[in-house]
This record gives sequence, structure tokens and C-alpha cells, in this order.
Amino acid sequence: MKGYGQFCPVAKAAEIVAERWTPLVLRELLCGSRRFSDLHRGVPLMSRTLLAQRLEQLEDVGIVRSVPRPHGRGREYALTAAGEELRPLIDRFGEWGQRWARAQIGRDDLDAGLLMWDIHRRVDVDALPPERVVVRVDFHGAPATMRCPRTWWLLLARPEVDLCLRDPGFPVDVVVTADLKTLTRVWMGDVPMLAALRAGSIRLEGPPSLVRAFPTWLRLSSFAGVERVAPTAAAR
Repeated sequence: MKGYGQFCPVAKAAEIVAERWTPLVLRELLCGSRRFSDLHRGVPLMSRTLLAQRLEQLEDVGIVRSVPRPHGRGREYALTAAGEELRPLIDRFGEWGQRWARAQIGRDDLDAGLLMWDIHRRVDVDALPPERVVVRVDFHGAPATMRCPRTWWLLLARPEVDLCLRDPGFPVDVVVTADLKTLTRVWMGDVPMLAALRAGSIRLEGPPSLVRAFPTWLRLSSFAGVERVAPTAAAR
């Protein structure tokens, strides 16, 4: 980690946590990812080699600890007490971004993989029916540069939710057809789900009881409730 050559605590902290990709790696750890593969799914444009190096650096400075996985190869990662102390910092960072920086989001920032990964982590498991529900999500309106699939499967069951890149082989109960930008805006709290359904930019197909219940299973981004500042106000 390249230093600033200053004794100031802000500089010393920035040397550790403000390096490119590090705040996003910390975000993934704070969201509960433990396995290397899960961490990488949250930062898919970060090379696996760089992610491994960054985790090692964070372990060296006492923010992350790792232990061998109880089953199989590899290691599991978790935050130390010093790492957990960064939670309010990352939360405030996200709140600031939601309030002030989202006017800068462009088409190339849309990422179906990250969106689905986030959605699967925020499903309200307690609201799910007793039986497993398989949801297929088909995206359109994705940027040509997007490298991830345009079709995803959610296996909704208690106590865990799985996200699949390939057809898991179970009958599909609900099909969601969505414009990627619209579902992203719903996730971020910009557009109500019911408004997107009425406009037809998101369509649900399946048994009426499941279609009616589907919106109640999805909790929005933890930053969705942050009040945004109008671009004209931000420019003052």
C-alpha cells in the first residue's frame, strides 16, 4: 500500500481503506460474504489475483482474519474488531453516494450480476411460503458491454436463498421479465415496484398468489430510504 508520507490519522487510515477496490471488498465482508468466490461475485470486475492480494493486505494490517474452511479447500474470511469498526464508515459512505453521487450513474454502470447478488441477500426469508419457490429473472435493456448472463434463477426457500447462473433443473414458479435499468431503480428506491409493474417495464408471470406475494419478499437496498438531493441543489 502506497503511503501519503503524513502522520495524520486521516492519511494513515486512507492508506489502508481508501485504495481502489478496498471499500467494495469491505462492503462485501460487511454484507456477510465469507468465501472467496462469494466475495468475488460482489466485485466481478476485480481480478481474482488482485482480490487475493487485497485480502492478504487487509489481514496483514489486522482488519481481516481468515481460517481454513471446515469442509473443502480454501479459506473463509471475516472482519476483526478493527474491521467491524469500519461498518458505520462504509454505511455513511454509501449514504453519501446515494444522496449526492448517483446522478453520475450511466448505462455502463448497470450490472445484472451485482444487482441479482444484492437482491438475493435481501430476500425476506420469513415472508416466503413454506414450499420452495423458483423464480427466473430475464433481463432486457442490458448494455452490450455487460459480460454476465441476462437470465438468472432464484431458489427461494427457508432458511437460505440461492442464486443460480444456470438452470437449476426445478420447475419455474414465477418468471420476472424486467428492464435492467428499471429493476435497478426499483432496488435503489427510485421507482416503486407497483409503478414499474403498472408501466409494464417489469412483468410477472405465474400463479396469481405467488405473483401477488413476490413484491413483498424483496427488501430494497439498505440505501433505498436515503433522501436524494436534486442535481440542481447539488450544484449550488
